[in-house]
Amino acid sequence: MDTQSIKQRFNIIGNSPLLNRAIDIACQVASTDISVLITGESGVGKEVFPKIIHQLGARKHGPYIAINCGAIPEGTIDSELFGHEKGSFTDAHESRKGYFEVANGGTIFLDEVAELPLSTQVRLLRVLETGEFIKVGSSKPLKTDVRIVAATNVNIQEAIQRGTFREDLYYRLSTVPIYIPSLRNRKEDIDLFFRKFAYDFAEKYRMPTLHLDEDAKNYLMNYPWQGNVRQLKNVTEQISIIETEREISLDTLRKYLPDTNYNELPVLYNRQSSEEKITDREILYNVLFEMKKDINDLKKVISLLMQHANLSADYDTSNLNYSGTKGFDTYFDKDDIKIHTSGENLNEPIQDSEVLEEYMLLEKKEMEVIKEVLKKHKGKKSSAAVELGISERTLYRKIKDFNLEGY
Repeated sequence: MDTQSIKQRFNIIGNSPLLNRAIDIACQVASTDISVLITGESGVGKEVFPKIIHQLGARKHGPYIAINCGAIPEGTIDSELFGHEKGSFTDAHESRKGYFEVANGGTIFLDEVAELPLSTQVRLLRVLETGEFIKVGSSKPLKTDVRIVAATNVNIQEAIQRGTFREDLYYRLSTVPIYIPSLRNRKEDIDLFFRKFAYDFAEKYRMPTLHLDEDAKNYLMNYPWQGNVRQLKNVTEQISIIETEREISLDTLRKYLPDTNYNELPVLYNRQSSEEKITDREILYNVLFEMKKDINDLKKVISLLMQHANLSADYDTSNLNYSGTKGFDTYFDKDDIKIHTSGENLNEPIQDSEVLEEYMLLEKKEMEVIKEVLKKHKGKKSSAAVELGISERTLYRKIKDFNLEGY
């Protein structure tokens, strides 16, 4: 079956060479049983390719099961995938087959595979290596004959470095990798998508089809589309419903697309980044972390001051300024410390024992909070980072600093 026939059968839009290459690889590996890892940004349509591989292969008459690994709670994922025995855990009132048992002879598509817990990754690795799995609460290995196709929008190499994804599992899954290009790398396909979506929504809502003028079309094709095809579809539907004029100008189109000029501007320092979601429940954690950072900054300043001269300083927690009694002024510029001095030096040494004591107490409290949240989420770092209001990278660093790897 040629590429154009594949596109028509699976409703694939586009003529990009990168897209055609991905389709060709999917067709070539369909007749084999090797595992495939599909990568690409969220919203590019990765879910279509496992269907191509299944339908064009020898397993097309067998079961096809698609599983979103990120949507299943960590506490039940093993039971969902591998099944469980009666009484193996609370509410396990009867024995249950897992997806790997149900899909025997067919294909399993593991979407968002990078979201699997490490313990589940070990079980999956065994399936890939030996075709065996063990139900939760059982000691008897069972055999299964399934073809595994996985997909992720996560940078697996970075996940391996962070310790959230097993390197041996990565190499087992990616026997053949398939990369799905982002929409901004398929500019020649953007207008095709818009016209297809505009026609579909005109049929759905019984209204005339949208058309773009030349300026709007050029802007559409050069827009970065961070949400890829999904974002373009949503924008087209919004315009179809809201706008009464069917000829869409550039000014009208811009109202539905976020401004991208900020990408070219310098980024200002902001402690509360988009990764740090502050809620009423989490405010205490964030206060503790901010206080610890302030104390760390204070220690740096004190060290510099003691090296420079014997000076007395008053700590102002409201703005992190240190004002000397005789014209001495210290302030922060982002992460760098700049010291401005004027007037004469004083002979009173700085006494920072209380500062050090407060620092130690805050550090201990911070460690206890992180430990408690990790226990609550059973070691799942992404969930713990969200509750703590910090980025996942920051959490990994703190776990290393506090030697909390076992939690």
